[in-house]
Amino acid sequence: MRLFETGNVSDDYDALAPDGSEIRLLHQVDGASVVHCTLPVGAVSIPVKHRSVEEIWYFLAGQGQVWRAQADREDVLDVRPGISLTIPLGTHFQFRNAGDVPLEFLIATTPPWPGEDEAILLDAGRWLV
Repeated sequence: MRLFETGNVSDDYDALAPDGSEIRLLHQVDGASVVHCTLPVGAVSIPVKHRSVEEIWYFLAGQGQVWRAQADREDVLDVRPGISLTIPLGTHFQFRNAGDVPLEFLIATTPPWPGEDEAILLDAGRWLV
């Protein structure tokens, strides 16, 4: 039996994601993991796609934009607190902070994030990095 956990979001990040965002680890269970993600003011992530995971994002603070592309489908979504979105397996994506405070959001990943090799860096995205 797995013990239940309680935690707080740390002031310092635990890792830099392959896309360049700051990751603060929250919790992981057998089927999923959850992290707090921050993109600093003025920053643009590196465009990536995932090898094996899908994600759900929920925005907590700041303003920005998220680009997602699948085959012949593409969109750019304005994000702010209260917006949620999905990153299905194989989706190309990139995001940027368009506000004057850090862009903060929660990411639920299923299955749990397996490590840095999960993200495939893309040659091009929506915005120059």
